[in-house]
Amino acid sequence: MAEITAALVKELRERSGVGMMDCKKALVENNGDIDAAIDWLRAKGLSKAAKKADRVAAEGLVAVAVRAEGKGEVAAAIEFNAETDFVARNDLFQNAAKSFAQLGLHHDGVDAIHGATLENGRTVQDEVTQLIATIGENMQLRRAARLAVDEGVVSTYVHNAVSPGVGRIGVLVALEGEGDQEALRELGRKIAMHVAATAPLSLNTDDLDPAAIEKERAVLIEKAKEEGRPDNMIEKIVEGQINKFQKDVVLSKQPFVMDPDVTIEQLVANSGKELGSSNLRLAGFVRLALGEGVEKVETPDFAAEVASMTGGN
Repeated sequence: MAEITAALVKELRERSGVGMMDCKKALVENNGDIDAAIDWLRAKGLSKAAKKADRVAAEGLVAVAVRAEGKGEVAAAIEFNAETDFVARNDLFQNAAKSFAQLGLHHDGVDAIHGATLENGRTVQDEVTQLIATIGENMQLRRAARLAVDEGVVSTYVHNAVSPGVGRIGVLVALEGEGDQEALRELGRKIAMHVAATAPLSLNTDDLDPAAIEKERAVLIEKAKEEGRPDNMIEKIVEGQINKFQKDVVLSKQPFVMDPDVTIEQLVANSGKELGSSNLRLAGFVRLALGEGVEKVETPDFAAEVASMTGGN
C-alpha cells in the first residue's frame, strides 16, 4: 500500500476543498491515487463543498455559551454563516452553531476553534465541510469572541432567538467584582439588551477607534461647509459635534435605554453600591450581529425588468 503522507493529504485538500480527515480516508481507500481519490470524494458528495465556497454566506446564526470558572465566568459568541435563512432553521445547523460556541469557551478565536475536535472526532473545519456537502449550501464559521472574568459574571443575551442560545444578534457583557452572582447576571443581561439595541463602538472613550472619529469628523466638516457655516467657526462647531458623537457610540457614556436619566457607567456604579460591591466595574462587551459587513448579492427581479422593457404589458 502506498504511503499516505501529509503532503499528499494537503495536495488533495487543496484540489478538492474537502476536510483533511476525509482527504486522508479517500487516499487510503484509493491507495494514494489522487485522481481516484477525487472521484471517490465526488461519489460521496463531499467535493461539492469546494464548488460552493465562492457563494456569499450572509445568513445563519450567532450562538453564545457560558460556563462558571472559579469565582468568575467565561463566555463565548460565534457567528456561523450560511447562504439562506432557511438553512438557519435546520436542526443540524443550529446544533453545529451551539457546539462551536461551546468550543469557543476553551479556544480563543476562529482559527483555534477550526482546529478543535468535536465529540464525533472531526475537527470543526472538517465538520463545516461535511455540513456543506450534506445540506448543500456554502457555510463559514466567520467570527468568534470570548470574554472572561476572575470574579463576577459574563452575561449573555440573544436577540431574535430561534432556539435557546442562538439567534441573529449575540451579546456578551462582562461585569467584574464581588456581589451576588444572580443579581450581577441580571444587571449584565439588561446592559446586554442595551448593547443589542444601541450597537456601541467601544466600552470607553479611550478605546474608540481613531479612524472612526476621523471619519465622522470629515463628514461633519463637509456638512458644515454645505450648510454655509463660516470657516473660522467650523472647527469649534465640529469639535462639539464630535464630543456628542463619542457619547452616542461609547457604551459607558450612553444613556441607559431602560432609564435614560442615568448613563451605563452610572448604572454600574449605582448597582455596585446597592449590592455592596465597591469594586464593581464593566470589564468588556462583545456584540455580534449576523451578516455584519458581508456584502450581499441582490437577486435580480426579472419580472420587474421584463415589465419595464415591455411597458408593463
